[in-house]
Amino acid sequence: MDEQRRIRDTSAQDTFIGAPALAARRRRTRIIGVISALILLALAAWVIGRWNGAGRSYDASRLRIAEVKRGDLVRDLTADGRVIAANSPTLYAIAAGTVTLQVVAGDSVKKGQSLAVIDSPELRSRLAQEESTMASMEAEASRAVLDVQLARLTARKALDQAMIERTVALRDLERYQRAFDGGAVPQNDLAKAQDDLKKADIGYSSAQKSYELESQGAELDARNKRLLADRQRAVTMELRRQVDVLTLRAPFDGQVGQVQVAQGTSVEANGGVLSVVDLSKFEVEIKVPESFARDLGIGMPAQIATGGKNYPAELSAVSPEVVNGQVNARVRFANGQQPPGLRQNQRLSVRIMMDTRRNVVMVERGPFLEQDGGNTVYVVGAGGRAVRRPIRTGATSLNAVEIVSGLQPGEQVVISGSELFEDAERVLIN
Repeated sequence: MDEQRRIRDTSAQDTFIGAPALAARRRRTRIIGVISALILLALAAWVIGRWNGAGRSYDASRLRIAEVKRGDLVRDLTADGRVIAANSPTLYAIAAGTVTLQVVAGDSVKKGQSLAVIDSPELRSRLAQEESTMASMEAEASRAVLDVQLARLTARKALDQAMIERTVALRDLERYQRAFDGGAVPQNDLAKAQDDLKKADIGYSSAQKSYELESQGAELDARNKRLLADRQRAVTMELRRQVDVLTLRAPFDGQVGQVQVAQGTSVEANGGVLSVVDLSKFEVEIKVPESFARDLGIGMPAQIATGGKNYPAELSAVSPEVVNGQVNARVRFANGQQPPGLRQNQRLSVRIMMDTRRNVVMVERGPFLEQDGGNTVYVVGAGGRAVRRPIRTGATSLNAVEIVSGLQPGEQVVISGSELFEDAERVLIN
């Protein structure tokens, strides 16, 4: 019973350790401790070095970092636009009157087709009056031509009579001269014959002058009346033109757009009636940011994307006015290569190629351009240290910016999020 109740201990498992083994074990422990201490010291030195090399530390996930590259910089502009008719005039009423519409909005029309008629009694009455006046003046002008002929005939008759009288006087003088030389007539009869010839010469000269003046005067009167008739004809033709345009006609093949008046209503002079849309010529209207507007020029090449294809185009107009930080511009298809099936207000994508710079140093565009005027950037070096460096930028596109000086291809720069650095000279990026 005593043997069974005896409690067993661990004396049977004990092992005797000698002095040499214990010393070796202690040496290994010391070596491991020294190595661990050295590792801790190196880690601490590395951390302290990084903290000493940068003023602040930031998470890389909050930044955008891009690589500086060398290549071709295409200065382009991409915008969404809407299709508008290049030619969409509004037809106006030349005079007040009642409108009779012959088409409705959306109707297809041909060039010269009657679209609406404006009834203007006042204008038609004026035309009738001016036509009557013109007929009267035309008759007066014709009468003036007859007066010229009559005046010339009368003056010519007087001239011929004076010429006959001079011939008679000249013959009498010759007869009296022969009789005087023969002693048949006295000196007084010869002197009287000489006086009659002088009188006939004066009458003939006066008749000649009168003929010329009468002809010129009659011609001037006829010319004046002809000019008055021509003036009245011009007034009448203008009124006829105005009466003709009371019938509004399609200026080209197209489609009726907006109708601005109702059937049978009155319209004021110079009031809009309807518009006609030319479906064969479309343009695309886009809105361009103000910063790019100064670089745009009429005739710049462009591309319009629709239906999976790009169609050549060119910039046709740029508005001189800035509205809400944007400028309206128009792009038209080049060489008549317009895609079929376009519709008013259809949305299309437009790309304008402003310039291409070959083999330049460039980097992806980012908010750093707006910070400090784009004159500085943070360059990321070894160990995540970012150092602020001055640079000079050149041309910009929607996706990239040219680096004139300050950066080399292959360097990494912070293009977004650097506003967190608060203009520190160097920072640490984790």
